[in-house]
Amino acid sequence: MKAVVYAQAGLPIDDPQALYEVDLPKPEPGPRDLLVKIEAISVNPVDSKLRQGMQPPGARILGWDAAGTVESVGAEVKGFKPGDAVWYAGDITRPGSYAEFGLVDERIAGHRPTSISAAQAAALPLTAITAWELLFERLKVAEQGGQGESLLVIGAGGGVGSILVQLASKLTGLTVIGTASRAASQSWVRELGANHVIDHTKPLRAQLEEFGIKQVDHVISLTHTDSYYEQIVDLLKPQGQLALIDDPSTLDAMPLKRKSISLHWEFMFTRSMYRTADMSKQHLLLDRVAALIDEGTLKSTVGEHIGIINATNLRKAHAQIESNKAVGKIVLEGF
Repeated sequence: MKAVVYAQAGLPIDDPQALYEVDLPKPEPGPRDLLVKIEAISVNPVDSKLRQGMQPPGARILGWDAAGTVESVGAEVKGFKPGDAVWYAGDITRPGSYAEFGLVDERIAGHRPTSISAAQAAALPLTAITAWELLFERLKVAEQGGQGESLLVIGAGGGVGSILVQLASKLTGLTVIGTASRAASQSWVRELGANHVIDHTKPLRAQLEEFGIKQVDHVISLTHTDSYYEQIVDLLKPQGQLALIDDPSTLDAMPLKRKSISLHWEFMFTRSMYRTADMSKQHLLLDRVAALIDEGTLKSTVGEHIGIINATNLRKAHAQIESNKAVGKIVLEGF
């Protein structure tokens, strides 16, 4: 099968060896695995971070968002059959989706939406799982709950922010404030359902006060948390909640004490990495998100479709991710 790999961490993305094409044997499914013929993928910041910072023992296939069709199943699989259209974000400890075929445990795969294309579907699994777990599991906001409360989303125009804003605005009563710095990304965040949009390159408090908001109940920080941390602590109400997904160089929790602010980390690969007892929640979550898309409540967050799945296009996608200017998700389709 065709695959795109990297073997040397830290190469600049314009180096042809940063990502290159190889032929590999088609993998064989384990007892609970689906063997999926991959039709479309999307690129996430974690792909770039691993390529830059983690030296593999050999050539490694990156990428964890995929939409495709089940070709065969393991002996213990119960929820899927060959021919099923699926989507998934995979397991960071296993080979990824930059390949013609991939393996995924059935407990973290879902039946993909029927109303959108494979490319549109591929934009969503990793970010939808992350956003859902942030909002409903880490912060424990109830569906149709949160009336009278506010949520500030820092970095709302990116992949996770694009689906998080939709979930919060469509499925809860929260007042949603998103941050975005450029006119295009600000327009995108408003279109997704944010009640207010502010510019994170400017002081946040003054902008919030223009909307009559002095403090917020919840903050979800998706990027550069260390840069905004002092402002976040200032803006959160006593007994408020802060959740984050990025990798700050340092994070001193002591400033949270006076306000009894709770701190929540989200890493969507935790369940698959540790084979947790509730691992199948990600399967149920993906099926639920698919239903919400098919009924028109949520929409795909594709920002750009950059062509077929090959090394040249994947290097281009990584370069855009590393520029921190991507709006929505970057997708690729077909080989």
